[in-house]
Amino acid sequence: MANDPSKRSDGDTGLAVKKKPKLEKARRYQVIFHNDDYTTKWFVVDVLERFFHMSEASAHAFMMLVHTHGHGVAGVYSKDIAETKAAEVHEYAREYGMPLHLTVEPEDERPDKQ
Repeated sequence: MANDPSKRSDGDTGLAVKKKPKLEKARRYQVIFHNDDYTTKWFVVDVLERFFHMSEASAHAFMMLVHTHGHGVAGVYSKDIAETKAAEVHEYAREYGMPLHLTVEPEDERPDKQ
C-alpha cells in the first residue's frame, strides 16, 4: 500500500497531536486591613478571630501591627475567597457602625516586596 501512513519515509504518521494547554498557577489575593482612628481595637481583634480564625494573641499582635504600620495582610486567598471575606467584614463592621476598611489586592510574587 503506497498510501499507508505507517510506511512513510519522513517518520510522520499523519496523526494530529493536540498539545495540552499550559496551566497557570492561580493568582492569589491579599486581604489588607487599613488603620483608622475610629474603629476600636476590640472590634478589630473580634473580626480577626471571627473571620480569619486567629487566636486572641495573634489577633491582638496583628491589630497592633496595623495600628503601628498603617496596614497589614491578614491572609492570602483565591480571589473569590478574599473578596467574600472582605465583603463579610465590611457588612459586619457596618452593622456595628465601625468604619473598618479592608482592601483585596493581588499578591506580589516578588520576594523583595514582602
